[in-house]
Amino acid sequence: MTAHAQPILSARGLTMEFRGFAAVKNVTLNVQEGTIHALIGPNGAGKTTVFNLLTKFLTPTRGEITFRGDTITKMAPAEVARLGLVRSFQISAVFPHLTVLDNVRVALQRPSGLATQFWRSSKTLAGLDARAHELIDAVNLSTYAHLPAVELSYGRKRALEIATTLALDPAMLLLDEPMAGMGHEDIGRVSDLIRRIAKDRTVLMVEHNLNVVADLCDRVTVLARGEILAEGTYDEVSQNPAVREAYMGSEHE
Repeated sequence: MTAHAQPILSARGLTMEFRGFAAVKNVTLNVQEGTIHALIGPNGAGKTTVFNLLTKFLTPTRGEITFRGDTITKMAPAEVARLGLVRSFQISAVFPHLTVLDNVRVALQRPSGLATQFWRSSKTLAGLDARAHELIDAVNLSTYAHLPAVELSYGRKRALEIATTLALDPAMLLLDEPMAGMGHEDIGRVSDLIRRIAKDRTVLMVEHNLNVVADLCDRVTVLARGEILAEGTYDEVSQNPAVREAYMGSEHE
């Protein structure tokens, strides 16, 4: 993917203190448009806190966050979602007893202005079907469109969650450990999905599976003790002695 000169998402001097403890310290991060960027690090590195700051579930003690050049530091999650910066579970993830199609139709009601109009006619809601089927096809769930979500495998449920998120047509998608709890087959399926949806949008992901990071990501930022330890391609950061020490060799054996 071709990175542009102007980052789509930037953080400058990002600091988060909890009762005097600095969980994140002076983090500066640039995510280039059109890339898949990973945020990695050992347990306790501050990845989740940084992710929550960037997605506006937390407000930083100090620092600034910009999206497409606009300051979003003090915005609410719903506000930044309307700008096109969407975290995967900002939409109600999955209604287990609704079909795959109905789950995506519900998600589409929000940008269509129907979100608070629950008693719309079937004809009105059927108008969403074409786009719903496009999204379902995009995540390879067409075969399961009329199956209740509860009957999907875990990996396919995650794919459905991504489809409901894509209903907001985000410019940038933020994924928090998308491969967590998955078996090998599901990991491969969801990796392929992320690669496809990233063709026309930016993705930032927190991920523990370094094989996935190596396979998918254009850029990797490594955190340790709340600070950026290294940044570069996966090959570059994996050869960095400081990164190896932070992981104590466990991820590189």
